[in-house]
Amino acid sequence: MSWSTKDIPDLSGRRALVTGATSGLGLETARELLTHGAEVTIAARNPEKSARAAAKLKDATGKDAKILDLDLADLAGVEAAAKSFSATHETLDLLVNNAGVMATPYRQTVDGFELQVGTNHLGHFALTARLMPLLLRAKSPRVVTVSSFMHKTVSTIRESDLRAENGYAKWDAYGKSKLANVLFMLELDRRARAAGTTLLSAGSHPGYARTQLQTSGPMLGGANLEARIMGIGTKIVAQSAAAGAWPSLYAATSPDVRPGAFYGPSFFEFRGKPKLVHPTKAAQDPHLAEQLWAWSVEATGVSPF
Repeated sequence: MSWSTKDIPDLSGRRALVTGATSGLGLETARELLTHGAEVTIAARNPEKSARAAAKLKDATGKDAKILDLDLADLAGVEAAAKSFSATHETLDLLVNNAGVMATPYRQTVDGFELQVGTNHLGHFALTARLMPLLLRAKSPRVVTVSSFMHKTVSTIRESDLRAENGYAKWDAYGKSKLANVLFMLELDRRARAAGTTLLSAGSHPGYARTQLQTSGPMLGGANLEARIMGIGTKIVAQSAAAGAWPSLYAATSPDVRPGAFYGPSFFEFRGKPKLVHPTKAAQDPHLAEQLWAWSVEATGVSPF
């Protein structure tokens, strides 16, 4: 695929919301969407970081990004953020579920779920459900869920994993949260089409990209040596955050994207231009996806469909 960001079509008149857009992939995604004419809201939990990100986007594009306070690890906060956004917007054309945490020490969300699956999956599940009325009012709504090639490191997810009831290993939990992202993306596609809507659900992963995720998790647990080693390795091997955002941007903007498609980097899914890639067999299991959906509805109290 010879795609580049120059191929992004004119997005004038389209409204986008990008979670976790204060740095890394989210910031790069927001920048390109703004550059190509979209109205962009960056949603994140730290108001000061959001303000700095908005200033960077203004300097880079000459355009103003809106800010939405959003803590995906707090379901009441997700509801409040969705209500705030819905109070000032009638429609939403594009939701990019990008935010995430990686390899953190054991922590719980406000609602008692394991932090990684609670933030990366349950928070986005609830946000998508809360914003679905706005999405369905748009002409051609699209939801892009950002996963990771780390979803390939696990073979399943169980309801007990939502609360880490059978023990906790940080990389296993991260892999399961990313598996949940793909399962959710594909089940959202199936349900949106079954309901006869025009909603397009697609997914992406960035390969190995330089972001703060590689070091923020270990540092949260005081593993400074691990963080330094990962930081050095990332600088040497990884592609830029801008390149890491290409699969997400392709999934979010290309007219050629098909429902349920999943995109990643072209070079062994590690780096390079975006291409269509295939999730694992577990990620494509419709029965597991239905189970996860039911668990997520029970956990969050809401359902996108």
